[in-house]
Amino acid sequence: MVLDILKRNNLSVTDGRKKILELFLKSDGALEHADIEKFTGETFDRVTVYRTLQTFVDKGIIHHIPTTDNSILYALCKDNCEAGHHHDNHVHFVCEQCNKTICLEDVIVPQVKLPKGFKPSHAEMVVNGICADCK
Repeated sequence: MVLDILKRNNLSVTDGRKKILELFLKSDGALEHADIEKFTGETFDRVTVYRTLQTFVDKGIIHHIPTTDNSILYALCKDNCEAGHHHDNHVHFVCEQCNKTICLEDVIVPQVKLPKGFKPSHAEMVVNGICADCK
């Protein structure tokens, strides 16, 4: 599956890309840059990880998740995202107990009615609470 995703997006297959993509495929929540460095079990330098993440975002493989502290979280996109066009209009849930951030794919961000003359380009919604595992 990893090789298919890389090839479908016209990306060269490198050990770093394979390891990082495998990590996203195994993860049930969002990941920080530090998580990726820690869990790949490899000694990829920060720049390699950063560039790989940015490439994956640009290609529509992963997406950013907003946080209250302005850090960046990343999560795997579903099949409908493509290069330059993310369709991640789902709600993100942050557990207040375990701090896991989860994409709620079936919960769509509601449409906001804006005043005349305003044109939205992107909407994000984060819900905080206690996840099913911690309940």
